[in-house]
Amino acid sequence: MTQLPAISLAAVPGRRLRTIELAKDIEQRGFQGIFGPSLGDSLSLCTAVALATSDIMIGTSITPIYTRNVTDFAQTAAFLHEVSEGRFRFGVGVSHAPAMSRMGITPGKPLGDMRQFVADMQATPRVGELPPIVLAALRDKMIQLAQEIGGGMVFANGVRSYMAHSLGNLSSETRARQDFFIGNMIPTCISEDREAAAAVNRKTLTSYAFLPNYRNYWRAAGYEEEMNGVEAALADKDYDRVPSCLSDRWLADTTLYGSASEVREGIEAWFDAGIKTPIIVPSSASGGQMQAIQEFFDLWD
Repeated sequence: MTQLPAISLAAVPGRRLRTIELAKDIEQRGFQGIFGPSLGDSLSLCTAVALATSDIMIGTSITPIYTRNVTDFAQTAAFLHEVSEGRFRFGVGVSHAPAMSRMGITPGKPLGDMRQFVADMQATPRVGELPPIVLAALRDKMIQLAQEIGGGMVFANGVRSYMAHSLGNLSSETRARQDFFIGNMIPTCISEDREAAAAVNRKTLTSYAFLPNYRNYWRAAGYEEEMNGVEAALADKDYDRVPSCLSDRWLADTTLYGSASEVREGIEAWFDAGIKTPIIVPSSASGGQMQAIQEFFDLWD
């Protein structure tokens, strides 16, 4: 039997009610989960989806830890845990310095801040039971921290060929636990025009290549030449050169694109790599989010 992945769903202004209806459809089709990205208010989206569905796993992937008071987060997360009857996964992360600076927020030390955040969440009185707290992770130390204090971990734009190394930071007992979440957000574009689909994903990931933490991760994962090229382009302020530094080999290792059969096989490969919950982040070579989701649905029809 084919394993079904989860799907990333964003509530875009003007389409929020339609998005809730779409969530019901996703549940009826049997997909593993619905996860709201940091784009928009994913906690509000999760609340609405929790009340509109009955069985599907829901979660944030991710909510930045700096954008609200910890007590406020704890109250909302506990509310969601209760009304969803345990279906909610609270995915949190330190996000990225440029995104935070646009909000006037100065992040601290990722590991120390995350450890303190989880401790403060768990120490918040009179909120009720908390959901599993899933840590956004790329590098080894954050993965180890997720095992120590979290209820799981979620990658974004992880490298499939490097997963054996990354997941090797977890004990066999942790990896075997059904209640320990292991996910990855995977940019996906389905099209018979493979080059067009690749171009969509390359555009999606180019902005991440500007971020030092992603370059460091991808370099460690075996893409040193590509990251050196990106950094040379950035040093020259030749920003238009960055996409051409990102090789097809790297793109195929971090995203899914191409025909329906190629993408289905790629999803299976992510399961085989140890990702229990692949979270498909759909884009379309010929339309917007709704078109992309329909193309994703068509994979399974």
